[in-house]
Amino acid sequence: MKILVAIAVLAVAVVLGFGLMTLFQGGYDNRIRSNKLMQLRIAAQAVAIVIILVALWVAGNGPG
Repeated sequence: MKILVAIAVLAVAVVLGFGLMTLFQGGYDNRIRSNKLMQLRIAAQAVAIVIILVALWVAGNGPG
């Protein structure tokens, strides 16, 4: 489960990085592309939060 959390967080960071790089390149097309990447980042963050919550729930319901 830890690997899944790490992958989800890394995916959010990668999408954020690409979105920021595209934004700073300037231009109308890059602005639209950056906006789409930021929308994808929000979706990736939602998925990451769900994965983290499930991981915490599983860890809390473990033995002991």
